[in-house]
Amino acid sequence: MSKTIAAISTPRAAGGISVVRISGDQAIAVAERIFFPISGKKLSQQVGYTAAFGDICEGDEQIDQGVALLFRAPKSYTGEDVVEISCHGGLLVTEKVLRAILREGASPAGPGEFTKRAFLNGKLTLTQAEAVVDLINAESDKGLRAAQCALKGALYQKIKKVLNDLLSVTGHIAAYIDYPDEDIDDIQMHEIKNVCKACASSLQELLDSFDRGKIIREGVETVIVGRPNVGKSTLMNLLSGCQKSIVTDIPGTTRDVVEESVNIGGVVLRLADTAGVRETQDIIEKVGVERTFERLQTADLVLAVFDSSTPLSDLDYTLLDRIKGMPTIAVINKTDLEKKIDKKYLYNNFKHIVEISAITETGLEELNQKILEVLRLNEISISGAMLANERQYHCVLQAEKLLQEALESIRMGFTMDAVDICVEGAISNLLELTGEKVTDAVVNEVFSHFCVGK
Repeated sequence: MSKTIAAISTPRAAGGISVVRISGDQAIAVAERIFFPISGKKLSQQVGYTAAFGDICEGDEQIDQGVALLFRAPKSYTGEDVVEISCHGGLLVTEKVLRAILREGASPAGPGEFTKRAFLNGKLTLTQAEAVVDLINAESDKGLRAAQCALKGALYQKIKKVLNDLLSVTGHIAAYIDYPDEDIDDIQMHEIKNVCKACASSLQELLDSFDRGKIIREGVETVIVGRPNVGKSTLMNLLSGCQKSIVTDIPGTTRDVVEESVNIGGVVLRLADTAGVRETQDIIEKVGVERTFERLQTADLVLAVFDSSTPLSDLDYTLLDRIKGMPTIAVINKTDLEKKIDKKYLYNNFKHIVEISAITETGLEELNQKILEVLRLNEISISGAMLANERQYHCVLQAEKLLQEALESIRMGFTMDAVDICVEGAISNLLELTGEKVTDAVVNEVFSHFCVGK
């Protein structure tokens, strides 16, 4: 925190402009040594929230012309003095601007160091800081809205409500135990029980929505499976909107996993078109079939494709055994042809079925709706509080377990101080979640996932 840091905050690629950010006590002084406003008014003479156009130089050499935005502490993103220099977006010129800044005394920023300073300076809570990563990485409307809600403090506010209730309980218990002779209102076990039960229920809601929230943020690992020539690759191309997979009448055309990300209903599907499931002596195709079954192990969603124009085969039945119990949609393809498949058998074995023709593109909208239904994404409120990552999930899980232990202690007739140990443990885990009681190791781990420059 004592160092003045600098980094390129825009992508390392050619573009219209690039931004180099400087933050710290010496940010303005460093910027002033390489940026010279055309107006002649130095940056140190300017108030915060102002912009100046000028020359960017290293010694006597002019690197570029650009704009310097000045933010004075504490009214900046990091809470420190910040200068953001915008230059032309060439890779070389941007690197030269950064190099000039570093030569004048700034240190290279580490991953997420600007946001880390914002957290340490009280500009963001730890959950809000984590939301910044999700905002940057959002690939869907739902993911973007979820990140925006977290950045506004939705999760923090929900956790803070639970914390306040638990702190009130443990405060009453401590006062009652430590000062028995004082005129302190008694707190009854049934009151403690009611608070712990309500708080545990609130935390369980967050835990229950975690998997679906993770899908919204990270996308759905979706595997398209079926025997050869049922239309898997055609379906892949239809969903992705381009010729991603090669389509022929020759069985075994797809020998490896073909991947593509598509946005359906505001949710990203990470599609994997796999090799047709069949017995084969072809070594390469055999490896492809093995990879198909490997991908099934980690799938969030399976699109099992069947050919409506042919009867179910032994390979189809083998596939049915493999995907039993998995979140699956049976896709009956080629409905434009004469129907020979035993649809009754499929309807008896699958809860979710869609009939389509990938060639004529009929049934696609129904498939999209069915995907959202199977993932139960319509049940989750994007505007509500959601856990964003495994760290947050672990903190809430431990807190909820400790509250259950507190309730069990009450049921077993244990003393108040025994119950209080569990409640204080839950509080400690929730304070770690919000960042109000957190180790340096946890903070460093959180910000290690950020890009340099943010």
